[in-house]
Amino acid sequence: MRHMLLAVLGMSAILLTNEGAAAQTILKFHHDLPEDSAQHVAAERFRDLVAERTDGAIEVKIFPNNSLGDDVQATQQMQFGAIEGGIVPTAKLSNFQPAMQLPDLPFLFPSPAIAHAFLDSEIGDELLASLDAVGLKGVTFWESGFKQFTCNNPVKVPSDFNGRKVRVMESPIIIAQFRAMGSTPVPIAFSETYTALQQGVVDCQENPLVSIVKMKFHEVQSDVVISNHAYLGYALVFSKRWFEKLDEATQTILVDAAREVTALEREETAKREAGYIETIRQSRATLSELPADNRGAFEKATRSVHDEFRDAIGAELLDKTYRKIDELTDS
Repeated sequence: MRHMLLAVLGMSAILLTNEGAAAQTILKFHHDLPEDSAQHVAAERFRDLVAERTDGAIEVKIFPNNSLGDDVQATQQMQFGAIEGGIVPTAKLSNFQPAMQLPDLPFLFPSPAIAHAFLDSEIGDELLASLDAVGLKGVTFWESGFKQFTCNNPVKVPSDFNGRKVRVMESPIIIAQFRAMGSTPVPIAFSETYTALQQGVVDCQENPLVSIVKMKFHEVQSDVVISNHAYLGYALVFSKRWFEKLDEATQTILVDAAREVTALEREETAKREAGYIETIRQSRATLSELPADNRGAFEKATRSVHDEFRDAIGAELLDKTYRKIDELTDS
């Protein structure tokens, strides 16, 4: 009898252990920014929604600051299911799916509102769906916002970049953008950019305000120019291999939660930008705006980039994009 009881108790313990292990799925969530960023705040909200709606069956563990590897490495791990999800800049995803370069075209979106409406449209859905072919489940677009120029000289016209060495991320379309303005683009890891600017390895760089301030680029550059010349979007993606193993109800919870948090992430980005601008104003850097009358010259100088990447992005997709942006601008 005693042996039978021990056997039953042992079996119960095993059942409880197995049940406990099966009841919780870990979703490792990658992003490349600090914990006080809009992206991290939104990721925390996503975590809480998923925990609530799955009754704790899925635990989202957030890994900021590229702690699981850089964006390309993290994306590769997602393809194999070693990382379950995260947000990755569209420029970095273009290494896997060329069509994802579309939002990174210079001077494409006239305003944040139009960028958001476009990315939330059927064309944005088409872009996200294209990631299926490379082992990713695209869900929605988050952002760091519009990119600005920082340099060790004033920037008012395209020729101000002539002969300058400019730090860029590893993205063909961004490299082409600065070549079109007569500069020498130098791909440098994000984490190494401050040192490269400080030591004069490069003269300029581009990034959204959140990155400029959080990485203190304004402290080692004489000029910060509000140019709004290009958009830095993130696609929120899951590992397709991992996602497709989940039941349909759980898949729906994850997708709905991610899309629901998108508005919060964009609001947090916009809300914080005023503070970033004030921080730059209080620094030794000169803060200026790209003269509105000169914007046309920059658009003309970089239009060749649109033409150069037309086939890689897809001619039909690009034409639909121009029509959609015109429609949104006129509405």
